[in-house]
Amino acid sequence: MKSKKDSLKWGNALKADDDPFALFAGGEEGGFLSLEEIDEVEYGFIGGATELVGDEFERPVSRKLRKRKRKSVDEDLGGEGGEERKEEDLKSKKKKKKKKQKKKESSSKGSEESKEGLVEGTVQDIVPVVLNAPMDNDAKEDTKDDLLLAEDEFYAWKELRLHPLLMKSIRHLRFKEPTPIQKACIPAAAHQGKDVIGAAETGSGKTLAFGLPILQRLLEEREKAARLIEGEVKAAEEVIRGGPLRALIVTPTRELALQVSDHLKSAARFTHFQVLPIVGGMSTEKQERLLKRRPEIIVGTPGRLWELMSRGDVHLVELHSLSFFVLDEADRMIEHGHFHELQSIIDMLPTSSTSVDSSSLCKTIPSVQRKKQQTFVFSATISLSDNFRKKLKRGLTAPKTATTGGLSSIETLSERAGMRADAAIVDLTNASIMADKLEESFIECNEEDKEAYLYYILSVHGHGRTIVFCTSIAALRRISSIMNILGIKAWSLHAQMQQRARLKAMDRFRGNENAVLIATDVAARGLDFPGIRTVVHYQLPHSAEVYIHRSGRTARASADGCSIALISPNDKTKFSTLCRSLSKESLKCFPVDNSYMPEVMKRLSLARQIDKLSRNNSQETAKKRYERVAESVGLDLEEDGSEDERVHAHKQKKLSSAHLKKLQQELNGRLSKPLQPKSFSYRFLAGAGISPLLQKQLEELSKKTPVSKTNSKEKRPGLVVIGQDCLEPLQALRISGREVSVTGEKAREMRKTAENLKRKRREEKKSAREQRRKKNKSQKEAMK
Repeated sequence: MKSKKDSLKWGNALKADDDPFALFAGGEEGGFLSLEEIDEVEYGFIGGATELVGDEFERPVSRKLRKRKRKSVDEDLGGEGGEERKEEDLKSKKKKKKKKQKKKESSSKGSEESKEGLVEGTVQDIVPVVLNAPMDNDAKEDTKDDLLLAEDEFYAWKELRLHPLLMKSIRHLRFKEPTPIQKACIPAAAHQGKDVIGAAETGSGKTLAFGLPILQRLLEEREKAARLIEGEVKAAEEVIRGGPLRALIVTPTRELALQVSDHLKSAARFTHFQVLPIVGGMSTEKQERLLKRRPEIIVGTPGRLWELMSRGDVHLVELHSLSFFVLDEADRMIEHGHFHELQSIIDMLPTSSTSVDSSSLCKTIPSVQRKKQQTFVFSATISLSDNFRKKLKRGLTAPKTATTGGLSSIETLSERAGMRADAAIVDLTNASIMADKLEESFIECNEEDKEAYLYYILSVHGHGRTIVFCTSIAALRRISSIMNILGIKAWSLHAQMQQRARLKAMDRFRGNENAVLIATDVAARGLDFPGIRTVVHYQLPHSAEVYIHRSGRTARASADGCSIALISPNDKTKFSTLCRSLSKESLKCFPVDNSYMPEVMKRLSLARQIDKLSRNNSQETAKKRYERVAESVGLDLEEDGSEDERVHAHKQKKLSSAHLKKLQQELNGRLSKPLQPKSFSYRFLAGAGISPLLQKQLEELSKKTPVSKTNSKEKRPGLVVIGQDCLEPLQALRISGREVSVTGEKAREMRKTAENLKRKRREEKKSAREQRRKKNKSQKEAMK
C-alpha cells in the first residue's frame, strides 16, 4: 500500500538533483508540493527542523511516523505494556483531536503565507527561503514571539532601520528601546559604514552597539549575494554551513568573551551566522574542530587567538574577507605588560592597500559588493587628544610596520588597527563616570574587623546578588572559606582557577537570586550578571579606573544598586586620593547597628578557629597522600623526628579533631538561631530602643489602611516582619545613611578654626596675666 507522500502529485518544475526541498520533505523525487491541498503537520513538514550532522543534513521525522514506530514496537512486545498504551491513547484521543484542529488552522495560515513568498522554477526565490529558515528549536515558536512587544513599545527601534530578522530577535529579547550608546553608534556604523570609537558607562549596552551593525551588514551582503546567484542551490548550503571570517572581536578576559558571544548568538538567533568563542583554559583540539565549520564571527582573547594563528589555522590566518575588527574594553588592552599577542594580531589584519585576488573570495560574497574594513573600539573610559584625527590621517598614509612602539594608549591602538580619519567618536561618559542610580557608601573599621562587617552585610542585609571584590587571591580564599563556614554560600572567581571551575561558579551565581560571589578584578570588567544589588570593596583597588568597573557591576541598564567600601586606617590615604580623582566631596556612611556586632564577633571567632584547624588537617592529609605515593613508587623518605615525637603528634591530632567537633557544634548551635542584637527583647518591640530604621518602618506600617472587622469577606493581612534584617543594603542606606566629607577640606577647616580658637585663648590668658602682674606691681608700689 502506497504511503500518503507517494500518492501526492508532484510538479516537474526542477530536476530531482536540483530540488532543495527534497532535503526537507524527506522524499527522493523533485518538484513542488501544492501547499494549499496538504496538511503539513500530517505529513511531517512542520515540527522537524533540519540540523547539520557532520557534512550532511539529518532529515526530519514526523510525529506520526514516530507514533507508528512506537505502535509497531508495542504490538511486537504484546502483553501489558501494549494494552496500557492503548488505554492511554483512548483517553487522550479527544485532546489530540482538538490540538490537531488548532495546528491545522495555524498551518493553513502558514501555507498561504509561504505560497505568496514562493515562485516556481526560480532559484532567486528559493535561496532566501532557505536562508531565512530557523536554526534552533526556540525559533519554531516565532509566531508567539512576534507578539511579545506591541508595536508602540517597539517603535523606537524602527528609527534605526535594522533588518527584519534583527528586529525579530530584539523583539524576542524584550528590548523596548535602544540605549543612548546604541542610538549613537548603530546609524554611523551600520548605514554610514564609519569606524567607531565608543565610550559609555558600564551596563549601557555597548555589546549590541557594535554587534547589531556587524549582523546588519552581513545580512545585507548575503541578500545581495543571493540575488546574484542563479542556478546553484549549493551556494545556499555554503551560506548555512558558514563562510570566511567576517568579524573578529577581541576582549581582555575569558568571561567577557563568553558573555559577548552569548549576546551575539541571541541577536543572531534567526539568522544562520555562526558565533564562536575562542578563549584559553579549554581544549585547543576542540576549538580547532569548531573552526573547521567556518564561523563568520569569532570572539576571543588575545592569547588563545594568537596561539591558533601561529599554528596556521586556515580560518584564522586567511583574513582577506575580514570586514570588522572590534576591541572591547580597550583601556584594559593597553595596560603595561599585558596582551603582547594583540600587537601580533593587529599586524596580521588586512590593510586597505592590500591586493586581494578575486578567486580567493567566498562565492557567496562577490568582490563587487565588498566594502572596506570597519574598526570598532569600545571602552567605559576614554581620553583623546585634540589632534587625534590628524594622527589617524598620518597613520593611513604611513605603512603599518612603521609603528614599532607598544600600544600605550587608545590613540596608538586605534592608529595601529587602521582606523580611518572620519571615524565617529561617541563619548557618553558623564562627569562622575559612575551610573546615575548607583549609591556609593563606605564603612570605617580596623583591618582585622573587615570580615566581621562583611558577615554583617551578608547576613543582616543579604538580599539580592552580591559581589565582594578583593585584590589578592590569598584574601579571597580566606574570606570564602570563613563565609562558607558561617553558612553563607559564596562562590569564588579568580585567575588561578581552571576555566571549567570559573564557568561553573558563574553559572551557579546566576542561578541563585541571593548568591554571593567573591572575586578578584577578573570579574570587574564587562561581565553582566543580572540582578546584582550590592558590590562590596573588601580591599580597595589600585586605581580609580578599576573602582569604576567594579562598581559598574551593579546599577546596570537603568537599574539601581549600592556599593560599599570597607576602609581601614591604612586605606584612608588611598581612599581620599580615589575620591579626589572621581571628584567626590562627600559619601554616605553605611549604617551599622553596633548591637549586632557582639554576636557577629563570637560567630566569627569560632569560624576562624575552625578554619585554622581544618587547614592543618588538610595539610596532614596531603602529607600522608604524598607519603603513600612515594611508597608505591619505591622512594625512601626521611623520617621526621623520633618515635616519641610521632606518638605525641598523633595524640595532638586526636585532641585537635575533638576540639574541632566541639567548635563546630557550638557554631551550629549559634547559626541555628537568627542573628539578633545584644539588647533584643523577645517580649517588647521597643525593649532595645527604636532605631531610625525601625522608626521609618513603623511609620510606613501605620500609613497602611487597616482591615475593617465588619467586612469578613476580605482576607486578613499576612505576617508583617519589621526590623533591620528585612532590608537590602540600598534601602538601609537610603533610609538612615548620613553624608560624610571624604575630601578632608572640612576637616582641615575645622582644625584651622580650632587652632585659631586656641591661639586666641592663649593670647587672652597671656594678656590677663600681664594685666594682673601690672596690677600687683602697682599695688606694691603704693604700699611702699
